[in-house]
Amino acid sequence: MVMPNRNAEKQDAAGGGTQEGRRPTAVSPPAAANPELSERPRRRSFTAQDKLRILRAADAAGGSGEIGALLRREGLYSSALTEWRRQRDAGILDGLTPLRRGPKASEPPPLAAELAKAQQDIARLKLRLERAEAIIELQKKVADLLGTPLSPIDNDDGR
Repeated sequence: MVMPNRNAEKQDAAGGGTQEGRRPTAVSPPAAANPELSERPRRRSFTAQDKLRILRAADAAGGSGEIGALLRREGLYSSALTEWRRQRDAGILDGLTPLRRGPKASEPPPLAAELAKAQQDIARLKLRLERAEAIIELQKKVADLLGTPLSPIDNDDGR
């Protein structure tokens, strides 16, 4: 009497027959790419206060391995500490703040202040000239009404 093969019956019922002694391989479709892109990673920047705080903690660390633990906790390399110490010792407070990128603001030309002062003087003198011309015109009209001749002055309008 032949013993029935129960494993073969289960595979045949599930559609998992063999071909030439091999099982068919099930190829799964490739996973769809996520259409949403993750945010681009940004470089960390430390404020001057953060740098000074970390430097104080590193200077206060006395036992062996404490500076290494501090560096691991803050996620820093020892070269960052070295650079920050050099900047602090040199007294470069601006070196402890991140530098602003891009073109630097240029200083105004050296003659710009003199030009601005000259333009103010010109505007002031033009106003005085307009007032003086208005007064002269008024004097001419009064002299014409009174019939008094004005002394001969070299004028542009020929009077």
